[in-house]
Amino acid sequence: MAKQAAMVQVIQAVCCPSVLAAPLDAEEAADMAQRFSALADPARLRILSILAAAPEGEVCVCDFVGPVGKSQPTISHHLKILGEAGLVHGDRRGKWVWYSLDRERLARLRAALDA
Repeated sequence: MAKQAAMVQVIQAVCCPSVLAAPLDAEEAADMAQRFSALADPARLRILSILAAAPEGEVCVCDFVGPVGKSQPTISHHLKILGEAGLVHGDRRGKWVWYSLDRERLARLRAALDA
């Protein structure tokens, strides 16, 4: 736990100002708003939680349909939004795409809310 807290502090110091510590400029605010808005959907939060719990660290797009309860095109749409926000990465393997979390980017978002 201490190692994780130290990592968040380093990431925060290097790249992201805290929203609560100092005023953001327009570009920083727009960038963070895009990332936070990507989180503002129950299906996308479920997708992130599935990815976070994946033992191998990645999940095939086809494996989200049942647990999330959405069609494959809808899952792909949500993954596209998460990808555009830089929160997930996709790796095409043949017909399917395997997704993984960008844990560093998520840590930066968490750090942005730290005072």
